[in-house]
Order: sequence, then structure tokens, then C-alpha cells
Amino acid sequence: MYITLDLASRLEDAPWPATKAELIDYAQRTGVPLELIENLQEIEDEDEVYTSIVDIWPDCPSVDDLGLDDDDD
Repeated sequence: MYITLDLASRLEDAPWPATKAELIDYAQRTGVPLELIENLQEIEDEDEVYTSIVDIWPDCPSVDDLGLDDDDD
């Protein structure tokens, strides 16, 4: 599975916690790029319940990791 920050951000408003099937359904309903849907389909554990994108992509950088600060407006 290859996931980027852009693709991961598309799942920010997903109905967490969610199963693989629920994430794919959400992705299809919200019109995310096909690449993200294909990545989600590669998840092996059908019955696992994921609480966030970090469960799917453990190395996902956080806002702190990226040096972004909402207060810099």
C-alpha cells in the first residue's frame, strides 16, 4: 500500500472508528481519488476496526511532525 499525505487527508473526516468496508464506502461516497480506494482495498484484515489513519499508516506524520501551526494565520 502506498499512501501520501494528500490521500491520508481525504480520510480525515471518515466515520472513525471504521472497518475496511466502511472506509471504502466512505471513500466512494465522497469521491476520493481511485488511488486511495485501491489502497484501502489492499488492507488485509477485513474485520479490524481502525480508530484513525495512524492504525492504517503508522508512520503518518502529525501536524507537529510537519511543523504546521494553526496559530500562524
